[in-house]
Amino acid sequence: MASCWWPWRWRRGCSWRQAARSPGPNSAGRAALSAPRAAAVAAAATVAVARAQMSYCNLMKSLTSAFQNMYGVSRFHHTTPVACCFSKTLSGEKYTDPFKLGWRDLKGLYEDIRKELFISTAELKEMSEYYFDGKGKAFRPIIVVLMARACNIHHNNSRNVQASQRAIALIAEMIHTASLVHDDVIDDASSRRGKHTVNKIWGEKKAVLAGDLILSAASIALARVGNTTVISILTQVIEDLVRGEFLQLGSKENENERFAHYLEKTFKKTASLIANSCKAVSVLGCPDPAVHEIAFEYGKNVGIAFQLIDDVLDFTSCSDQMGKPTSADLKLGLATGPVLFACQQFPEMNAMIMRRFSSPGDVDRARQYVLQSDGVQQTTYLAQRYCHKAVREISKLRPSPERDALIQLSEIVLSRDK
Repeated sequence: MASCWWPWRWRRGCSWRQAARSPGPNSAGRAALSAPRAAAVAAAATVAVARAQMSYCNLMKSLTSAFQNMYGVSRFHHTTPVACCFSKTLSGEKYTDPFKLGWRDLKGLYEDIRKELFISTAELKEMSEYYFDGKGKAFRPIIVVLMARACNIHHNNSRNVQASQRAIALIAEMIHTASLVHDDVIDDASSRRGKHTVNKIWGEKKAVLAGDLILSAASIALARVGNTTVISILTQVIEDLVRGEFLQLGSKENENERFAHYLEKTFKKTASLIANSCKAVSVLGCPDPAVHEIAFEYGKNVGIAFQLIDDVLDFTSCSDQMGKPTSADLKLGLATGPVLFACQQFPEMNAMIMRRFSSPGDVDRARQYVLQSDGVQQTTYLAQRYCHKAVREISKLRPSPERDALIQLSEIVLSRDK
């Protein structure tokens, strides 16, 4: 994938051109432009800004039009066209904030999770419940219940979320939280969501056990769902989490292989949970395999975009916004999207990547290279491409407030600042 388009750079004004080598962090910079050339550049910049102001909604219209032209009338054809994220639904129901819409089915989410974690030992109970404090936006459970409703409406116009589908939302949040506890141990992280990590408060050994306990409680809840297909789908997530962590521990010398390695790791560690949770609720609500594929592809593309933006924020946000230290990935020796794109302009970063930024000054130099390159912009654009794919997939379902909310969530993924 990367080899087809990676050597090219996205510039303002939505045009492609081949990447040029930029000066390094210690370079004196470019010579001043002559007055005529400066005027020409200013005029070109004005045109570029005007082009860049094309609305996201118009872009969605063009993508939808392309999809309809390609596939024509199919089983997913409906009487109202898919216009954009603010399109009207067949029901005429007023569109609301996706998080408010999703929380209708998630009231008592964290109380129910704590019931699943019922433990007699006070310390273990406190550790296991530590991150289930209700202060997060519950991004994954929100996607799961919205997908459940969207698939149910598409199949038989049912407005209700089944108890088993809601259970998948809880299980997804438990698996995610268990992975955070384990990741913090592996990374020796000291803060998460603006507070100390479990491993820093109780120690690494107890933190590993707390993560294991959360995962076991999720497995028990999954077994109660009683659907063997769904059980198989969600156990794949746990395997992917482990394989993704192993991928993160390695690196590739070949640049194209390195980027493919990064995207595979991103899918397994982040997107697999969202994709397979969406697929699981679609299986519970609709017998059509085509709908299951739509749900999976939406979750996969939104999940990858989510992580790409997370990798961007590691360079552009402050610690207070993120709730954890920034430049954390570089300090862990990880080459994320912004670094890999920057490496195309600054090949001297290759040596730093291969030694995992372990030499003195590597982290600071790599950060400067990234900020002076278009690595952040390129990674953001790649995230946009994945979100566009997600929108194309979910737009195949019958119009509903929940479907529109899932489209809106893809925009929220791109615009978030923490």
